[in-house]
Amino acid sequence: MAFADELYKAAAPIDRRSSRASCVCAALLAGASVAGAAELQGAALRDAVRGWRAQHEVVLLREFAELLAIPNVASDAPNIGRNAEHILRMFERRGAKGRLLDGEGGPPVVFAELPAPGARRTLMVYAHYDGQPVDPARWSSPPWTPVLRTAPPDQGGRAMALDALRPGQIDPEWRLYARSSSDDKAPVVAVLAALDALQAAGVTRSVNLKFFLEGEEEAGSPHLDKVLAKSAALLQADGWLLCDGPVHQTRRMQVYYGARGVTGLEITTYGPLRPLHSGHYGNWAPNPAVQLAHVVAGLRDVEGRITVAGFYDDVRPLSEAERAALAAVPPVDEALRESFALHQTEAAGAPLVERIMLPALNVRGLESGAVGERASNAIPSEASVSIDFRLVPDQTPAKVRARVEAHLRGQGFTLVDHAPTARERRDTPRLLRLHWEPGYPPARTALDLPFSRAVAAAVEEGQGAPIVRMPSLGGSIPMYLFAQATGRPIVGLPIANHDNNQHAADENLRLQNLWDGIESFAALIARLGPLLDGGAGAQPRGAEAERFASRERAIDSRASDSTDEGRAAGAPGRSSVSPRGPSAGIHFRREPAESLEAAR
Repeated sequence: MAFADELYKAAAPIDRRSSRASCVCAALLAGASVAGAAELQGAALRDAVRGWRAQHEVVLLREFAELLAIPNVASDAPNIGRNAEHILRMFERRGAKGRLLDGEGGPPVVFAELPAPGARRTLMVYAHYDGQPVDPARWSSPPWTPVLRTAPPDQGGRAMALDALRPGQIDPEWRLYARSSSDDKAPVVAVLAALDALQAAGVTRSVNLKFFLEGEEEAGSPHLDKVLAKSAALLQADGWLLCDGPVHQTRRMQVYYGARGVTGLEITTYGPLRPLHSGHYGNWAPNPAVQLAHVVAGLRDVEGRITVAGFYDDVRPLSEAERAALAAVPPVDEALRESFALHQTEAAGAPLVERIMLPALNVRGLESGAVGERASNAIPSEASVSIDFRLVPDQTPAKVRARVEAHLRGQGFTLVDHAPTARERRDTPRLLRLHWEPGYPPARTALDLPFSRAVAAAVEEGQGAPIVRMPSLGGSIPMYLFAQATGRPIVGLPIANHDNNQHAADENLRLQNLWDGIESFAALIARLGPLLDGGAGAQPRGAEAERFASRERAIDSRASDSTDEGRAAGAPGRSSVSPRGPSAGIHFRREPAESLEAAR
């Protein structure tokens, strides 16, 4: 803690009037015994952590900006190494024992552990410190020069100088812009801040902590399986916490228990050896772009259903616990349609939460000839499509590949895995070149396991409000590797805002999401042990139970009002947007999920 203490001393004077929570924290630090503070939970624990954060948020942002200033594309070996060393030092300053694990041909893995005296349980925390490649020309500011803005650039947000900020001046709706500000360096900073806050309040950690921070997740984690296998003994834990992804679109914190798998495919069709004049040869020489359009249309229908025979045969039915969790997820569809300017959605308007429980085929891009000013009246020589398949339990990339290839052969196509020669193009009818990406399968942890329930209960306690329990993310994370290598339950806890421009220009983190993340991690570290030992998923009681009930009633009331307004205007399920505050976002009436069976 020496480094953090030095930073805090160098920071501006603390404004202890900034919040009620600051006063609570000051009282705890001044008069509470370690034994008494160690038993903090619920509202008292939240107030202590929130008060500490309010006093130190300027220092936190400066430390965060220092990490974000290091470029972190996995292929940039020198800078990715700098990231690993920097993060290792951050953990060591908090008293953790750390080292860099051999990346087995890839970037090093930052590993750190922090035992808790008397703890019987061990939690492994995963995040990744690499980020997506950037196109600086598309950014409003250099991607590795962190900029704090009062609002998004297209809304006239002003840049705020971090060096000039003082406690009490920071609006939680401000956003920090930089590559990996949300995906995925935010959890690294949040969990370290949670450790600092708990130590300041004298709260004993309830679990032993281990940290596994990967450096090539955005490159597909090609070496992760080897690292996990080689370090199996080191990575023993009661459960894994994956800290990646966004919170729910309502801005409620969420935990997720699975992620879809993914595999990619590129298909190329062929026409003449060189482009031909469309007037002289049109309607005679086959057009590969037209042929490709038919190929794609033959793989899925307009409602998103994949038309490959047997594609859904391996889809595992949802459990009762998973169906119950989906029924409790606040619907966001109407608000998202408005936000994205979508007149309609696929599958006859089926809810988003149901659709991401099923496989999907997405066209990532099409390429043939040219359009706009570069268009010419010519028959192109070839055409290509790039596709990604999202998979759900119990599908595998190998089975998907076999079924797609059987489907294409059944339509009379000849499949090759290389660029065909001129003779092959001349002699082979309906020729397709297929290039498959390796991909990986999906994974899903049962929601009713003790670890699953305990994580959700701890996060909910840390927020003092209901959270969202998602059986699976729509996106893909190689959870299956952790499941295969460790055999332990895996639960995801994301903290980034859903509108963070993930993987795109102007990636950002809303500050309230960082503050919420700190409180969630603090609650997990302080409360996971007793929740596991005493019956995971214990419900809040007394005043804390009333706080939860009151919060739910307020949310449902706002949802009901907005729905009634929407119905009066002829738009059922219309959303209400609350613009500010830690729970600001879109609030909706909860409705039961429909059966997914009909969508298959």
